[in-house]
Amino acid sequence: MIYNIKRLIRLTMLLVCTACTSQPKQVTEVSEPAPIYPDYANVTIPYNIAPLNFLLRNEVSALQVTVSGQQESLTVHGNRKVCFPLRKWKNLLEAEKGQTLTVTITAKVEGKWLQYPTFTWKVVSEKLDSFLSYRLIEPGYEVWNTIQLCERNIETFEEKVIADNNLVDGNCMNCHIYGKQSGNLSLFHLRGKNGGTILNRNGVLRKLSLKNDQMVSGAVYGDFHPSGRYGVFSSNIIIPAYHAQNNKRLEVYDTVSDLVIADFDNNKMLISPQTARKEVFETFPTFSADGNWIYYCASPAVELPDSLHQLHYSLCRIAFDAEKGEWGNHIDTLWNAAEHHASVCFPKASPDGRYLLYSVADYGTFPIWHRETDLKLMDLQNSQIDSLPTINSDRSDTYHSWSSNSRWFVFASKRGDGQYGKPYFAYISPDGTAGKPFVLPQKDPEHYDYTFKSYNIPELSSSPVLFGATAIQKIYNKMPVEKFDIK
Repeated sequence: MIYNIKRLIRLTMLLVCTACTSQPKQVTEVSEPAPIYPDYANVTIPYNIAPLNFLLRNEVSALQVTVSGQQESLTVHGNRKVCFPLRKWKNLLEAEKGQTLTVTITAKVEGKWLQYPTFTWKVVSEKLDSFLSYRLIEPGYEVWNTIQLCERNIETFEEKVIADNNLVDGNCMNCHIYGKQSGNLSLFHLRGKNGGTILNRNGVLRKLSLKNDQMVSGAVYGDFHPSGRYGVFSSNIIIPAYHAQNNKRLEVYDTVSDLVIADFDNNKMLISPQTARKEVFETFPTFSADGNWIYYCASPAVELPDSLHQLHYSLCRIAFDAEKGEWGNHIDTLWNAAEHHASVCFPKASPDGRYLLYSVADYGTFPIWHRETDLKLMDLQNSQIDSLPTINSDRSDTYHSWSSNSRWFVFASKRGDGQYGKPYFAYISPDGTAGKPFVLPQKDPEHYDYTFKSYNIPELSSSPVLFGATAIQKIYNKMPVEKFDIK
């Protein structure tokens, strides 16, 4: 029975992505570009990416697509969709590593064969980390029924469910992160009466209560120290508010927020008076690549929600001594919100220590529903800031993470429909030039049209996590929570 079902699925996909192999005749060259979706024209791709399957948005009855390189070429046929055979695609990209592929599309439109202008795929030899995790959730957030943390193999189309809220009393799950872009070091927060922070170190799972009486709330947004011993978090009292305007659906702001460090080896919380001030909101901490600094966002406290539009976060840093487990006593401001008349969120340091990637909105601390939100790239060697015009769109671009080789990053973008976040990859060349981003490929190129879920917080990893949803269910129901004390 299972074999027959799998065979039926394969046959269905074959029919979806192929058509009669009629050969183009009496071809007319046209000047307008092919209306392909997703937009994969003239992008830089890693040699290990899954096939960039696409479709044409016009009335097409037959297609022929040829991808040509210096060594190899690949020709496929379809009706309005093009799905490249996985093995042939991998062979092509491996053979053309470091080269540029030319894509030629010939389509039968209203009975006539048209050849569109060619475009290119630049295949770079710098690998993209093979695994991508994300949270799948309805984008409205007012009502949701299903939340899943999933892990996708970017070299194929295989997806695994890491955690499923339907197995844990329907509770929320969020803020999943990785240490050193590795599936051997990760965590996420699981809400509910039996919840806690689920810590994964080398496949060993723990359930932690990262909260005590001296903190304003439990640990929220965080990051791992390179050693894996520490995690830095914000402790926030978070208030959601819904806009009446449909272009700004949801705001989230802090009435109180401080920073804390969790020592996972000793079950201690490390608090600094420098980052626990009532007159300042501190949030979104992340470690530097060497672990000697903590970057974070800070804003003078304002009366909320009345002064929400005056809530502007600066980019700051403070030292950390991992050997002593001690915070520094001096705060540097790297990006002053008052000078830029804007607000910074989600700083992330590249693993090679050169760059800091962050997002900027007009105000506030929850930019995913701010249409104006863009990504910025700071060169830590000279403090120069790249506004990334090739990356940003006219919709929110945020929730980003780096690849382990610092040559790629992924981010969530609401470009297109403005509602659903999708994961986009972008290449950073050795000289710091950013390439045009491309969306995560899917087996069926129509996938994003009929999938009513947002891909939140995409995180790259060089290896898969060693657990799944049933393990998380057992931990939720049976594992006692570990308490943390103040040092």
